[in-house]
Amino acid sequence: MRVDIYSKPKCSLCDKAADVVESVRARIPFELRIISILEDPALFSQWRYDIPVVVINGVPTFKHHVDAAALEARLLEAQGGTPIAKTAAQDG
Repeated sequence: MRVDIYSKPKCSLCDKAADVVESVRARIPFELRIISILEDPALFSQWRYDIPVVVINGVPTFKHHVDAAALEARLLEAQGGTPIAKTAAQDG
């Protein structure tokens, strides 16, 4: 299972999201990549107004902030093979 955080340097919301993701990662193991949108023009164009964006196995799941309990629930769903449903606010 892989979690990507689309972020950029000097982004306090991104730092907070990474802290929440790392705290959940201590309980549920997964591969984590933190990707700077500044390094890819396409990513910058796609996510510049939405960072941080947390993507679980390729599915955009959280934007702007991450709740630890909700992240844990989504990861457990993904581990069990249950499709991750997105809300309109999470649609990426």
